[in-house]
Amino acid sequence: MKISYNWLKQFIKIDLKSEDTAAILTDLGLEVEVVEKYQSVKGGLEGVVVGHVLTCEKHPDADRLSICTVDLGDGTPVPIVCGASNVAKGQKVPVATIGTKLFDGEGTEFEIKKGKIRGQESHGMICAEDELGLGTSHEGIMVLDASLKPGTPAAKVFNIENDEVFEIGLTPNRADAMSHMGVARDLRAALLQKNSNVELITPSVSTFRIDKRTLKIDVDVKDSKLAPRYCGVTISGVTVKESPAWLQNRLKAIGITPKNNIVDVTNYILHDLGQPLHAFDASKINGKIIVKTVAEGTKFVTLDEVERTLSAEDLMICDEKGPLCLAGVFGGKASGVTETTNSIFLESAYFNPVSVRKSAKRHSLNTDASFRFERGIDPNITEFALKRAALLIKEVAGGEITSDIIDIYPKKIEDYPVFLHFDKTAKLIGQELPKETIKKILASLDIKVNSVSDAGLGLIIPSYRVDVQREVDVVEEILRVYGYNNINFTKKLNATVANSARTEDYKVQNIVATQLNSLGFHEIMANSLTTAEYVKLSSMLKEDYNVMMLNPLSNELAAMRQSLLFSGLEAVSYNINRRNGDLKLFEFGKTYHKLLSGYDEPKHLTLFISGNRMAESWTTPQNPSDFFLFKGYVNSVLERLGIGKTQSAPVKSDVFAEGMAIAYGTDTLVEFGTIKKSILKHFDIKQEVLFADFNWNLVLKLINNKIKFADIPKYPEVRRDLALLVDSSVAFDAIYNVARQTEKSLLKDVNLFDVYEGKNLPEGKKSYAVSFTLQDNTKTLTDDQIDKIMNKLQKNLETEVGASLRK
Repeated sequence: MKISYNWLKQFIKIDLKSEDTAAILTDLGLEVEVVEKYQSVKGGLEGVVVGHVLTCEKHPDADRLSICTVDLGDGTPVPIVCGASNVAKGQKVPVATIGTKLFDGEGTEFEIKKGKIRGQESHGMICAEDELGLGTSHEGIMVLDASLKPGTPAAKVFNIENDEVFEIGLTPNRADAMSHMGVARDLRAALLQKNSNVELITPSVSTFRIDKRTLKIDVDVKDSKLAPRYCGVTISGVTVKESPAWLQNRLKAIGITPKNNIVDVTNYILHDLGQPLHAFDASKINGKIIVKTVAEGTKFVTLDEVERTLSAEDLMICDEKGPLCLAGVFGGKASGVTETTNSIFLESAYFNPVSVRKSAKRHSLNTDASFRFERGIDPNITEFALKRAALLIKEVAGGEITSDIIDIYPKKIEDYPVFLHFDKTAKLIGQELPKETIKKILASLDIKVNSVSDAGLGLIIPSYRVDVQREVDVVEEILRVYGYNNINFTKKLNATVANSARTEDYKVQNIVATQLNSLGFHEIMANSLTTAEYVKLSSMLKEDYNVMMLNPLSNELAAMRQSLLFSGLEAVSYNINRRNGDLKLFEFGKTYHKLLSGYDEPKHLTLFISGNRMAESWTTPQNPSDFFLFKGYVNSVLERLGIGKTQSAPVKSDVFAEGMAIAYGTDTLVEFGTIKKSILKHFDIKQEVLFADFNWNLVLKLINNKIKFADIPKYPEVRRDLALLVDSSVAFDAIYNVARQTEKSLLKDVNLFDVYEGKNLPEGKKSYAVSFTLQDNTKTLTDDQIDKIMNKLQKNLETEVGASLRK
């Protein structure tokens, strides 16, 4: 947000340097990011003076050039070669002296230098108005008032305005400071705290009166919830033309291009008082003004000549034939002010912030008006701003006020009552402030003290402070005006040591994150806000479960995520599109679900891998990441946390092309597998992506916190291998479980080291090569013991899973 220093001084009379004012505003929470200089004419006409043409003769070598002798007021006339046809002896003219920097129509700087033109010396330039930036004419040089003295700076002649503009990084909660009056109000509070006795100068509307009652336009507000207050008045006999210089300079300083005097006044009041206004061409209003919503799908052409399809939730300003304006957002082309307009209906209203926000985002419109309405303006300034604007329009466009002010305000928006406890204030600030200081600060912020007791103050918060509705908000107001830097630090140092369990969530996250980092994974942190459309990519997600934002920043950030998958795929796609396709990512985060009984926020750990296992190198062949590598990563997380006694289960989620789940009893601990190509296509991902989703809340419950230590065995282990012929439907887990049940004490490990299907095997069969590791911690195993165990294993495998030795 841009604030003009000259404009600001209309509300508060101060003579501080701009850098000092910027420092005060920043301390108040209105952070000044930069201070820029503004000049109504670029360069400020510095070096341009009034010259008196003493002589003017034709150039001997050029018919279109003249050689002039010009008095610049320093007592030494100088020769200047001029190409203008209207230059003549005796004129007072603007002269750019040697060293002056001027700017062409495109803003390119050029310097006036001493030189020769066709052999004749020239010590400056007699200027036309476009060369000085004072207009567009280049028909000839400017001829000034004959009474001007030579040497007078042109900046004084043309009243060049020099200003300084503060670029303020306004936080969304400070709706009250979205105007010059709002910033001045805050600045006054800070200066009063510094014992500088300044007053806030409020523009007077005491001269407002009804000239005639010849053009009455009735107003019918159909929905007072969406339009709590609506004011309007008609002004007739206006002349739409260019605004006066002072008004144009005010708008140009803050980056607004002037349009015409009517529109410029509405823009001026918006940035002056913070109240958006809209002017309708009264001759284009059919019957009365109706404030209402319209039918879904209604077509409407806005001022930018774009046809928009309206929603049944959009609040519209209509007449008896149809919509005229998208309330609080953008005007309509059919009712806009043009050069032929001679009477207007001027609107000043307070619209529901949520309604305006939704309409602006729905139609991808971000206007100065919607920016203010959707954050909450002052509902009690509506009529005052209307009177102020009407008086300005009469000043710059002529005309007469031809109707009474219509003010529809059925239910007044009341100020907020808050009780401030002195002890809580001291506790939050960390220092006890004098009670009189607190009262003084509150008074400077227009916060009324309604009651006083030993415990605290009963306060009334003005309705324009929509961000101050709690006691803690009032404490923040006191603190920012008092000054954060004025709070003393205590010399007493308190330290506490908290004893927390090893299974605390943050500790377990650190353990797993460290392990995944060592495996080449990078942690990501995605936005919990996402598009509601993602739920359509999986039947496991329900639109009814979406937690929707009441005031979303955009349609892409309108819902809380129901799955970490899609935000993770956004990160995968982003990296692949930037030639970083070998990815290992993980994220800890919550999902959000709206249930009949309330809301649920389960926590998850998700893993993503895609691309090759290792970076390209001449020493290592390129091998793509696959399901079994990913399964190893998933199991390594569970093993690191000591989670055992799990079993495989079918995957339930339909986001997987193929996958599996690991369960603990009846609860699913983790699902993982390959993402469907149809989902990947939605994110423009053309390579395989593997995804795992851990139920982190269940993981925390199952962590084995008991660590057992044992001596390294002194006796050797023995390995025996079996080549087993099994049905194609038999999984290795079945063989593993049978082996573990057969020999619980001496069997240390079961490993699958080869799988074969194809030629020389019966149809429907496959071969598993399985190794069994045996070891006794008390003695060396004998051949008889080993053979006995292996025979028992072979027999049980044949009985339980139909395995036979491959011949």
